[in-house]
Amino acid sequence: MTRSFVLTLSCPNRTGIVHAVSSFLVEHGCDIGEYQQFDDPVQGRYFLRAQVDAPEEADLALTERRFEPVAADFGMDFSFSDRSAARVLVMVSKTGHCLNDLIFRWRTGSLGAELVAVVSNHEDLRPMAEGAGLPFVHVPVTPESKPEAEARLLELVDEFDAELVVLARYMQVLSDQACKALEGRAINIHHSFLPGFKGAKPYHQAYERGVKLVGATAHYVTSDLDEGPIIEQEVIRIDHTHDPAALQRVGRDAEALALSRAVRWHCERRVLSNGRSTVVFD
Repeated sequence: MTRSFVLTLSCPNRTGIVHAVSSFLVEHGCDIGEYQQFDDPVQGRYFLRAQVDAPEEADLALTERRFEPVAADFGMDFSFSDRSAARVLVMVSKTGHCLNDLIFRWRTGSLGAELVAVVSNHEDLRPMAEGAGLPFVHVPVTPESKPEAEARLLELVDEFDAELVVLARYMQVLSDQACKALEGRAINIHHSFLPGFKGAKPYHQAYERGVKLVGATAHYVTSDLDEGPIIEQEVIRIDHTHDPAALQRVGRDAEALALSRAVRWHCERRVLSNGRSTVVFD
């Protein structure tokens, strides 16, 4: 019997990295399965993701500690993670297409994650969440209560032991403090008409300009609104026959696809940070 885990790392690129990593794993009785690497010639950094089968009695924390001298020698940022499904808390407002898609993929086993709760500043999507057997927590937000609401959100992340927070069309801007607290573990989705068509009715604006592509962007949440490191984008070609309502329907499809991929890739430890960008081993 064996147990599986994922090793991810990044470091300045130099000779000997692959040999050092593979030698360590072999010495500790590990068998390398899926193996992906990327050399970034611009940043001069090396990225690696490996799925590894280890002896059943292997202690992940001990293996990680034993790897530290190798990591120190090469200046590695690294992580050993087991392959259990990551726990995901979803935040929504009134629009349910992204939540509905995540629930479907979770229930069919294709999301690569475990949905644990839905939090919303409105009551509209309670039936959808509870119908799927998910706890639904209503946290109202007003300009006056926003600090308390965000504090409650962070409490819920801890209460549900959530590894990832997904803003599935949550129509509130998180404060810099909340963004910092959730750094690297919160994903947002938005239509890709930004920054060209800001404000109300972006699909009407796009229709008036005769756009030919509708898209969506899934990215990590940062204090720079809608400008966090991009994980995935989906683009769908349209034409002059698409009125604003049709554009919105296409846009919702793009949002659901981009978000579900981003969530799955993050939870499978396929997304590595590369400054303001990401490396995604899909």
